[in-house]
Amino acid sequence: MHDGTRVMAGECTTVFEGSREREQRGDVLVVVKPDNTVLVHDAEGYQPVAWLTRAESVAVEDGTVTASDGDELLRVVAHEEHGSARFPASNAGVPVADCPACGGTLVRTRGNVTCTTCDADYGIPSDASVTGGRCADCGLPTMRVERGEAFECCLDRACESMDDRVAEAFDRMWDCPDCDGDLRIIRRGGLLAGCENYPDCDTGFSFPSGLVVEKCPCGLPIFETAGRRRCLDGTCDAADP
Repeated sequence: MHDGTRVMAGECTTVFEGSREREQRGDVLVVVKPDNTVLVHDAEGYQPVAWLTRAESVAVEDGTVTASDGDELLRVVAHEEHGSARFPASNAGVPVADCPACGGTLVRTRGNVTCTTCDADYGIPSDASVTGGRCADCGLPTMRVERGEAFECCLDRACESMDDRVAEAFDRMWDCPDCDGDLRIIRRGGLLAGCENYPDCDTGFSFPSGLVVEKCPCGLPIFETAGRRRCLDGTCDAADP
């Protein structure tokens, strides 16, 4: 995302072929984003008059922008080019800390903490909160996550694994309700509490966010989540208030 945004202003003909076929002419501003999204803006409003989102290919040369994606094609040809340039671009988000790698600003976006200056990019759980703490090993900010109990971990999972912290706290803590095995903390797509006797026993539960507050009548733990109390077994009715 740091290759930059290209812009071109000019008196142009814009042709779109595909689901929104049209041809337009006027003084417009063409924006080509690093993810190959092309936007054509005229003098009014915030909505572009033509666009192609995350196109398969984009070419910019000699006053012409051509973007294609499957059967859709967007071409903007400048009859008179007023100016063109390339500018730095990054994700925009809520500032959380300085980047220890480059001194830039780390910002929180949708499910990530990224740097506005370098390529630092760390995926974090949607329910995590970035704390004011710093990792003693790498200097990155720490995040607070509730998975049975509250954990404060480094943003970089390669530096400190949230999964390992949860496993240290809860691995083999609960019995499998369907056999004599223990529930192990594993990741398969998401964080799970799954029976150690798999595949002979395929019992497994998605590990929810929230704090363990008590024991369910079924024997599994009850979690206090953001919206309600629930058993580790999401289908269990015994934990209903």
